Amino acid sequence: MKRLVILISGRGSNMEAIVQRCAEQGWPAQVVAVIANRSEAAGLQFAARCGIATAVVDHRAHGSRDGFDAALLQAVESFRPDLLLLAGFMRILGEAFVQRFEGRMMNVHPSLLPAFPGLHTHRRALQAGCKAVGATVHFVTAELDHGPIVMQSVVPVWPGDDEHALAARVLVTEHQIYPLSVRWFVEGKLSCSDGRVEQRDGASQVLI
Repeated sequence: MKRLVILISGRGSNMEAIVQRCAEQGWPAQVVAVIANRSEAAGLQFAARCGIATAVVDHRAHGSRDGFDAALLQAVESFRPDLLLLAGFMRILGEAFVQRFEGRMMNVHPSLLPAFPGLHTHRRALQAGCKAVGATVHFVTAELDHGPIVMQSVVPVWPGDDEHALAARVLVTEHQIYPLSVRWFVEGKLSCSDGRVEQRDGASQVLI
């Protein structure tokens, strides 16, 4: 039984999707903790209602990134995770922290990486005239919003779209590809070599 720990900063809608699919589909896994960097993160209430342990490591209580990372690492490791998941976690983690969980930390980013890493992805995609956007689930590396790609979704850009409409449609696909990617991991169906992730059963790694 794989142990999952999820990091959030706000509502944690991707966290909710993972918790729900794990229970509904009977994965060989359990979400053992949800940790937030803000005590007011709404997702903590959802986790508590589901009987999941919660913790807060407030970045504002630490004077440096290293200090925050050390406190967060202590909290995360107390739950002995097999896989650490970032779900709307709005803090950049230092290299030492990331290396500690190399190959067992995932994130979902609302763009077709490597395009538009960082913030304001949908605004930047619209400004660039993109005809399609999407989301990417990837293993986390020290380079921001990079790392071996597990799965991507593709979402068309419609005339009249603004960044809010586009973000809403992309989020729907995040709730599909992120839980599926996690399920593949806990079922041992992912292999990674030379920075490329393959699904062992040959399932499509693109949602269109």
